[in-house]
Amino acid sequence: MVASIVAAWVTSEQIDGAHEIIGYASAAIVAARLLWGFAGNRYARFSHFVRAPGPTVAYLRAVAKGRAARHLGHNPLGGAMVLALLSCVALLAVSGWALGTDLLWGYAWPVRLHVAIAWTLVGLVVLHVSGVVFTSLQHRENLILAMITGKKKPPVQGDQD
Repeated sequence: MVASIVAAWVTSEQIDGAHEIIGYASAAIVAARLLWGFAGNRYARFSHFVRAPGPTVAYLRAVAKGRAARHLGHNPLGGAMVLALLSCVALLAVSGWALGTDLLWGYAWPVRLHVAIAWTLVGLVVLHVSGVVFTSLQHRENLILAMITGKKKPPVQGDQD
């Protein structure tokens, strides 16, 4: 996903079709992640980490107080971020596809919308990376490595599932 987003950004001004192909690849990655969110392992399933707004806000308050519980999978804010990132990439793919339709061809507002969604994605990525670094420091663990390998150190007293 990261590689496709970077590649799409780099090719955004090119008119040779690479940006469009990368957009479709990004959409396919989102579709695969959605499937994995229902059929994947325990910690990859949406049912494991997607929380209602109440518990997510409570977790945010705990973070602000320096008392956020460690989670073996995604914490509630991480779960919300997964949904936000996947939604944003999906919206980019749909809006990018729509730019090439006869219905919207030549209008400026769909282009502005696509660009606005892209900048929203940049903001979400900055928040996501900041959250990963903050949580890594707070819990003294390498979350980037955990995201790559899919493994975290074993739970300790007080960890959440």
